[in-house]
Amino acid sequence: MLSQILPNVRWEKIVEATYETLYMTGISVVATFILGVILGLLLFLTGKGNLLENTFINSLIAAIVNIFRSIPFIILIILLIPFTKILVGTMLGANAALPALIVGAAPFYARMVEIALREIDKGVIEASRAMGATTWTIITKVLLPESMPALISGITVTAIALVGYTAMAGVVGAGGLGNLAFLEGFQRSQNDVTLVATVIILLIVFILQFIGDRITSALDKR
Repeated sequence: MLSQILPNVRWEKIVEATYETLYMTGISVVATFILGVILGLLLFLTGKGNLLENTFINSLIAAIVNIFRSIPFIILIILLIPFTKILVGTMLGANAALPALIVGAAPFYARMVEIALREIDKGVIEASRAMGATTWTIITKVLLPESMPALISGITVTAIALVGYTAMAGVVGAGGLGNLAFLEGFQRSQNDVTLVATVIILLIVFILQFIGDRITSALDKR
């Protein structure tokens, strides 16, 4: 029955493409979270009136973040081809998509981190400083714990964006469901393949959103 409704769908290819999409998304989400938190902390801490106030460093990081988050992802992939070839050795496959995915998403998430940190009550930070807490202690005991619900909510939004990025990366040979939908579905006019790939991408997005919402609710003590 299923083979009659979806005659062109090869399920072994669907499974392989789904694994590639999950692999690209998973690795890039972890790397984006780490880099985004670091960049976001630097943006916040070096801002005016904060613990490590430094106008030059703040302006430099802000410029880098603004530039990379403003470049359309499909163009970013092309711009990073020489770097990707040096790093990975090829511009094809799931691993080749990772540099562009991370570079494209980390600055976007860094701004979310900065916003989350700005929403923390400054009185809590000042109280910690008055008690003699070091900058590292304030980061690990105050800033990150207090902002964690917002950080998880932000990485959930970023993860969903990364699923879309993997689909775009598939168009230039990165593999995954986007690559399958483009090569097998669009170019060969096999609409059932495109439909199945789209449905699986939607399921991945819904699952990510559900998990992110659950974790955010569990961490939010308000």
